[in-house]
Amino acid sequence: MGQEKETYTEQEAHRHFAVQLNGEVWGLLERADRSEAEEGRMVHAAHASCYHWLQVGTPLHHQRGVWLIARVYAVLGRGEAAVRYAEQCQALTEAHADLMKDFDRAFALEGLARAYAVAGKKKEALEYLKLAQEAGEAIADEEDRGIFQADLDGGDWHGVK
Repeated sequence: MGQEKETYTEQEAHRHFAVQLNGEVWGLLERADRSEAEEGRMVHAAHASCYHWLQVGTPLHHQRGVWLIARVYAVLGRGEAAVRYAEQCQALTEAHADLMKDFDRAFALEGLARAYAVAGKKKEALEYLKLAQEAGEAIADEEDRGIFQADLDGGDWHGVK
């Protein structure tokens, strides 16, 4: 009368945790009343999600995972770390341009603009904000374009917008 345990391959487990941790990060990002412990958990979950995608995903998953890490640091006001990961995201976007969708390119530019804004580098932030806006306008799918625009319009731009 024992229950059979489900078993997963290592690949399936990595994918499961990549998705689960990504969702946890987004849930925490959307909360305005995070505790310091939750902010720490959000940082670790973003890195862990990216790690799991590195095990089973493509460079596209890696790019998106690094973008999420940059976003977490930007939201937390950690400019230096936000810039480091946003620059890595852009490098991945350029290195694997054939895998990127139009919104991935736009979000990579948005990530740079927001990271530079958080880091107090207004000139760079404005430069990448303009590029992000142009890339956002070029997103073919209307729903994706709307999601991007809402993201670009939201959040703390630290006096840049």
